[in-house]
Amino acid sequence: MGDRRVHRRLAARVIVLAEDQVLLMGDVDPGVPGSRFWQAPGGGVEARERIRSAAARELDEETGLVVDERALLGPVAVRRLFRGYSDRILVQDETFFLYRTQWFEPVAAGLTERERSRHVATRWFPLDDLPENTWPPQIAALARWDGPEPVELGDVEESTVPIEAGDL
Repeated sequence: MGDRRVHRRLAARVIVLAEDQVLLMGDVDPGVPGSRFWQAPGGGVEARERIRSAAARELDEETGLVVDERALLGPVAVRRLFRGYSDRILVQDETFFLYRTQWFEPVAAGLTERERSRHVATRWFPLDDLPENTWPPQIAALARWDGPEPVELGDVEESTVPIEAGDL
């Protein structure tokens, strides 16, 4: 699979909590049947955008929740993610924030065409009963973050198609 394009970027994610439930987005790799995984809302940082601003923007685009970026707690965690898909490899430096809110019905109206082709659901899950393939697996622990420093999650691979030595 050495012909997959490598895309590098900065990214921001928000762990959204309502009481003891966390909001997760279910995505798939269209090239890998049965490849559903769950993750916190978030995505790439645009040119000249601050990471906290990107987190708030992504939260609005992916869930319909409009928040003041100053209300985001953290950063609670940082990591370098390597994610192999069937058609590309994503390498992103991710920063996670935390936001506590009341339960709401998410509306993913701001997804891009590519995101819509991969997105299958947005759901609330009890922190003590997360689905298989929740990425990162430490989301429940991160939801209990009490600062002040972010948790260093290191370099992590979460792939639907594993990354091989010659791919990067």
